[in-house]
Amino acid sequence: MISGAKKQSLIALVSSPQTGLIGGFAAAILVGALLLCLPWAHYGKVGFLDALFTSTSAVCVTGLTVVDTANDYTMFGQVIIVILIQTGGLGIMTFAGLAFNILGRRMSLQSLAVLQDTFFQRDVAADFQRTFKTILALTFLIEGIGALLLWIFLLPMMDPGAALFSAVFHSVSAFCNAGFSLRSENLMGLSGSPGILIVIMSLIVLGGLGYTVLNEAWLLARGRGRSPGLYAQRRFSMHARLVLWVSSILIVGGCLAILLFGLTPGETHWGDRILHSLFQSVTARTAGFNSVDIGKLPQASLFILIVLMFIGGSPASCAGGVKTTTAVIWSARLRAALRGERDVHLLDRRLPWEQVGKADLLMGLAIFWNLIGILFLLSTEAHLAEGPLALIFEQVSAFGTVGLSAGLTPNLSAPGKLWIIATMFVGRLGPLTIAMWVVPLQKAHVRYPKGTVMIG
Repeated sequence: MISGAKKQSLIALVSSPQTGLIGGFAAAILVGALLLCLPWAHYGKVGFLDALFTSTSAVCVTGLTVVDTANDYTMFGQVIIVILIQTGGLGIMTFAGLAFNILGRRMSLQSLAVLQDTFFQRDVAADFQRTFKTILALTFLIEGIGALLLWIFLLPMMDPGAALFSAVFHSVSAFCNAGFSLRSENLMGLSGSPGILIVIMSLIVLGGLGYTVLNEAWLLARGRGRSPGLYAQRRFSMHARLVLWVSSILIVGGCLAILLFGLTPGETHWGDRILHSLFQSVTARTAGFNSVDIGKLPQASLFILIVLMFIGGSPASCAGGVKTTTAVIWSARLRAALRGERDVHLLDRRLPWEQVGKADLLMGLAIFWNLIGILFLLSTEAHLAEGPLALIFEQVSAFGTVGLSAGLTPNLSAPGKLWIIATMFVGRLGPLTIAMWVVPLQKAHVRYPKGTVMIG
């Protein structure tokens, strides 16, 4: 017999928003894997494990692949992949909200609170439907413009129909920060087409800023900054300013660092070096496209990419990683501790301790998960000759839902593939979401006496 307390805890676990989010992503991954296993989805070279890996990578907008998307999947399979990418990019909970709106049903306050906390950081009483429709409109507008520009650039290389499908696929993949490509060599074959690379970079940046920032930019661009009401604002919020500031620093700083430590021997001209350094700095923040051979980069440049992949994009975006705001809050906390200050400041504002503590917890969980993953891969993939840094690169790439690889992914063992699948899943949902689901927060009713230990 289950006790009343345990039964109540089980009901709370099943009905929690985290269960809905995790279950939704898991269901989408499983359905995608089953569809990719269909005979007309591939050319007979894809088993269930490979289909599960591809589906997880698509829904979690990662881009790591164990088979060739261009040559091993049919057009039907490629359409399934791009649908999974779009689904993962917008999020299962977002589509649930859309379904409720279409059916004319009212969402519960709990579900609405989850969506508001994820996307808007506003009160639950906000006009959700109007903002949500704006987000969908912005998403499809940006992807549509990106597809049109890519189609124009691809027309000289392909026939119009194939160019259109490729343009739509790559536009969705870039904005959703997925990194899937219909070209076997990813974008290395387009390294001489700066127009295409610039469009892809722009889509990646916009997709990684977060819907909150895009929505604020949309409202300001429409001249609604002086209008009365809930959405009245005369400038970007603190969150948007922080995201734009940190993103700019990471993009420029990453580009300069890669320029300093070097690319592959194939980039001989300074123009090519600057373009590809900038491209890899942008794409390392969870997009996964590559215009150069990642496996041939110097070790120092690989380490720079690992740092960028771990940080990732911004909250409420298609990107993964610990997020830009988490990294900057953690850095501000470290700075305050070194100065002996109790309060943590950013942009002339004092951050609440609850937010600082959440950033600390998220950073700690992310580091712990990746350390466990590196140890696991070092054990199961010892047969690979690429070396430990390549395994670290693979682990962080999966956690940050980036999709860049030093060439290890197709050669992973079955346990290695399963671990990378789990890491992509955790990285997309966030280790904090998983931890809160597995270990629900409970208030302690006992306060223990104070004790001291030596530090350092």
